[in-house]
Amino acid sequence: MTIEQTLVLIKPDGLKKSLTGNILTVLSETELKIVGSKVMKVSRELAEKHYAHLKGKIFYKGVIDYIMGKLHGGNRVMALVYEGKNAIKKIKTICGVTNPEKAHPLTIRGKYGRILKSGVFENAMHASGSKKEAEKEIKMWFNPGEITHNIYPTKRIKTETKQIIWA
Repeated sequence: MTIEQTLVLIKPDGLKKSLTGNILTVLSETELKIVGSKVMKVSRELAEKHYAHLKGKIFYKGVIDYIMGKLHGGNRVMALVYEGKNAIKKIKTICGVTNPEKAHPLTIRGKYGRILKSGVFENAMHASGSKKEAEKEIKMWFNPGEITHNIYPTKRIKTETKQIIWA
């Protein structure tokens, strides 16, 4: 058994329906550690980057609108990084298959998911499917300083970008 990291997103429908506590409670049964967590707005750029593999599909626009919260009146997603032995398999098992109608009824997607008339799967959460996907997604959604320790190699660079700070 190897120590792995995986990205978990509680999607806008999960937040809108106040399912965050329910989902986190079920995920806690994995005995994995949360090493990164934030609630954030999803920009179009991030949405398109995350779902780049679906570009050209008939439901692509709907998926982008979904993750950006346009279908639920709120642009918020909770992004988490879980770490531990067999993290990817443990989380994927609890999550269930992408299609909520085919998901086992005791999985998160089986309990809380539905398919919209547009064909978009409203499935409450996302979880990385492989180590390669997890690394790509974690690096996409988190900066190194937002995770409790370095899980991938990092480097220091000097930048002169403008930042928003507390007044």
